[in-house]
Amino acid sequence: MTQHDLDAIIQSGESYTIEFKRNVNSDISKELVAFANSSGGRVFIGIEDDGIVHGVHVTNELKARIQSMARDCDPAIVVELEVFNNIMIIQVPEGKNKPYRCTNGFYIRSGASCSKLSTQEIVEFIQSEGKVRFEDLQSPSARYPAINEAAINRYLRLAGISGVIGMDEILTNLGVLRDDGSGPVLNNAGVLFFAQQPANILPHCVVTCLLFKGNTKVHILDRKSFEFDLLTNIDEALIFVERHLNLAYEIKELRRREILEIPEFVLREAIINAVAHRDYFERGANVQIDIFDNRVEISNPGGLPKGLKPENFGKHSVARNSLIAVLLHRCNYVERAGTGIQRMREGMKEASLLEPTFEFSGFFYDNTSER
Repeated sequence: MTQHDLDAIIQSGESYTIEFKRNVNSDISKELVAFANSSGGRVFIGIEDDGIVHGVHVTNELKARIQSMARDCDPAIVVELEVFNNIMIIQVPEGKNKPYRCTNGFYIRSGASCSKLSTQEIVEFIQSEGKVRFEDLQSPSARYPAINEAAINRYLRLAGISGVIGMDEILTNLGVLRDDGSGPVLNNAGVLFFAQQPANILPHCVVTCLLFKGNTKVHILDRKSFEFDLLTNIDEALIFVERHLNLAYEIKELRRREILEIPEFVLREAIINAVAHRDYFERGANVQIDIFDNRVEISNPGGLPKGLKPENFGKHSVARNSLIAVLLHRCNYVERAGTGIQRMREGMKEASLLEPTFEFSGFFYDNTSER
């Protein structure tokens, strides 16, 4: 820290990562927790909210008090202390074990202040941090007898898994069935893959396909919602899309070959990605496939998984729903090498089409393939 740095910070004022405090009081714990639950930040002790510098008498007792406040947070927060010109600077790193709380509750940084989380906001925060996975939660209404044996047998065939051992043992080994004390019950991943009627248990986990006239969402020419097991939803959605795309024919060595205007594996990869990586906690939206005269748009709720930045999309693989990804890999629906996006780009290029585009918002992920 230099005087120039301090002057610049004071001139800029409090922000998402900067907090001023006249002195040390119990509110400091709220600031520590808020920064740890957000992106980290610094607390400057000895400066008023309006930027007037008073300074503070720095003693070992003061330092020990601040460290004690940090340790008393749950989980404990490790902070660094710096002193510059009678200003105590508390450096708070972004926490690795969110959420953090102090005696007064859970806080996050909101603009230049900290906000206390409500009970519902705490639940949503924990979900967004990946501490609770939707796929791992049990569905009490999905007792063992409610399974779809045809879906299970198909999966075992695709995965090359022997049916010599009992069905309940197979499902347990796949990570989708466990005993809750009242008998075997499927978790949500098991419901998506193997329940008799998944949509009755998880009504938001459907795939909706629409065909529009022209290039805008005005006139719907065809619509289907698929409410089957996850693999069947993928297959049926692909069939719907292919049925409404144009075919060309190539004659080679006296054989006719059909050529879809958008390569099939590009569409298949996009649909699988949407189903596999959507945010299943979001119950107000589902995977949607829109077909226009000039493009196919595939969207799913959730945006990018936590830990994956837009600039690294397609280079690194981060699974929001790791169990679903593993199950898809075991039945050979996906690879686990993280090559899918690049292969989609190359496939469109080989077909003399524009590369697919990918857009991310806080709530949705959209993939567009031009026709």
